[in-house]
Amino acid sequence: MTDQELEKLRYPIGRFSSAKQLSPEEREEKRSSIRLFPARLRSAAEGLNDEQLDTPYRPGGWSIRQVIHHVVDSHMNSYVRFRWTLTEDEPVIKAYDEKAWALLPDAKTAPVSISLDLLHHLHIRWMLLLDSMGEKEYQKRLEHPVSGYLTLDEMLALYAWHCDHHLAHVTELKAKEGWG
Repeated sequence: MTDQELEKLRYPIGRFSSAKQLSPEEREEKRSSIRLFPARLRSAAEGLNDEQLDTPYRPGGWSIRQVIHHVVDSHMNSYVRFRWTLTEDEPVIKAYDEKAWALLPDAKTAPVSISLDLLHHLHIRWMLLLDSMGEKEYQKRLEHPVSGYLTLDEMLALYAWHCDHHLAHVTELKAKEGWG
């Protein structure tokens, strides 16, 4: 497999590119991606058996099961980061080792229904928060130990991309394998 083919499998919708400040229309588009994601991911995972769920989306990559559990881990962290940023002055957030988390037994073996249910309810709460925010709140910043300062607009754009990115891992593997 060429580096270019591997890159396409790894980043099926392309790499994330940041926007410091979103327009109201862009912000609504990003919120919509986050709002619809749990149902879209559940639909993509529906009917997959354990063997399919344990298939990596690329050579050396996570299984579909690990991707689904990772999304919940990541989005829980993001939800908390939004809350910290709205209630503290430029909080320094804690990074986590997503690769190590994806190797924990629950991420490798737990039924995906657990994470799909959690994701559904988490996104309901997250959307209540996101929809209540005004321009001023979206410009608040947090400090990430690796990425530096990020506004909540940038975080919103990142997590909308994150939804589409991982959904594409599932849907493109299904299409490639002919899994309905």
